[in-house]
Amino acid sequence: MITLTNRQARNFILLKHGLLDKHKFFGKQGALDFIHQTGCIQYDPVDSCGKNAELTLQSRVKNFTKQMLYELLYKERSLIDYPDKNLSIIPLDDWPYFERYRKKAQENGLRFENLAGLEIHAKKHIQKNGAVSSDELPIVGDIHWHSSIHWSGSWDGKTNAARAVLEQLYSTGELIIHHKKGTRKYYDLAEKYISEELLYSPDPFPDEFEHQKWRVLRRIGAVGLLWNRPSDAWLNIWELKSTQRTEIFKELLNEGKLLEIKVGDLKYILFCRAEDLPLIELILREDTFKPRCELIAPLDCMMWDRNLIRTLFGFDYTWEIYTPAHKRKYGFYVLPMLYGNRFIGRVEAVSNIKTHTLTVKNIWYEDGIKQTKKLQESVNSCLKRFAKFNECDKIDFLI
Repeated sequence: MITLTNRQARNFILLKHGLLDKHKFFGKQGALDFIHQTGCIQYDPVDSCGKNAELTLQSRVKNFTKQMLYELLYKERSLIDYPDKNLSIIPLDDWPYFERYRKKAQENGLRFENLAGLEIHAKKHIQKNGAVSSDELPIVGDIHWHSSIHWSGSWDGKTNAARAVLEQLYSTGELIIHHKKGTRKYYDLAEKYISEELLYSPDPFPDEFEHQKWRVLRRIGAVGLLWNRPSDAWLNIWELKSTQRTEIFKELLNEGKLLEIKVGDLKYILFCRAEDLPLIELILREDTFKPRCELIAPLDCMMWDRNLIRTLFGFDYTWEIYTPAHKRKYGFYVLPMLYGNRFIGRVEAVSNIKTHTLTVKNIWYEDGIKQTKKLQESVNSCLKRFAKFNECDKIDFLI
């Protein structure tokens, strides 16, 4: 077992994510490298000052632009939209690992009357006309249907038939998201864009337990340090109960794929991937790293376990987008602000592409943060980079 101080644990997580000291990810290749490191980044369509996936990358990848992610997804197709931790962006190479979910979706589709006929109609239309959105697909009316990937349980409602059949074919892997315009998704046949070898590759882990092990190890790598506790970091790993999770941690330790980390007087043991041992050794040798100021995405993979962030960083963050306005403590779309190895506050900013203006509605600094000249210069530099990321050449402070 390796022992770290709380400060060393924070440094480890931030260095692994490329959020402390010099940048380790650069440009389009850096964006691709980071997503390969984490396995997935979470997608959310809300765009107040960049969508969640874009915000995740801008904080880590030097000179990142939104166009880079679009090209990786829809031009080069080295990445693909697919459910992982909820709606996500994953490396295309990981396609085979989710075969069990596609098979489940196929089985699920058999339960719904008339769906098979609509699928044939939709595929024929797309084969002839190319990528289509639900608004353009010539299927009308509603249908009883729910997605087996995004939801489980009983269902008595109806949904738009065109949207349902496209999402069903997307869930089964017969369609992929060809591109997006804003929040609107356009679907096309997967066989046009994914090689036959990859598209029909068998599940590498036909055993459910081995599949869960792969996903747990992947999620630990995505966050950096995790504990064997209930956590949003495990979302959408089907049938992962506490007993299975404990057995998985035990086996991964025995196989030498995990390291146990004791942090200060923390009650619970943390775990990291064994491949991160060189970074642990660096942390044990060095204590001082050059600070950077960065704005962090609300659904950033580092933030997946809010209890862990609260424990290690002393930072209590709630994404208040779904909180009624009169109950919000801060704002609709508020980003954590990092400086060095501490969260120093949070920022609410809105970009206006028409006026090319980034409006900073408020900055809330954490208690005890001294707003020194050096810190303020770093914050200002961060906001200038953030404005550029949002294609804004002006910053308007409402503070």
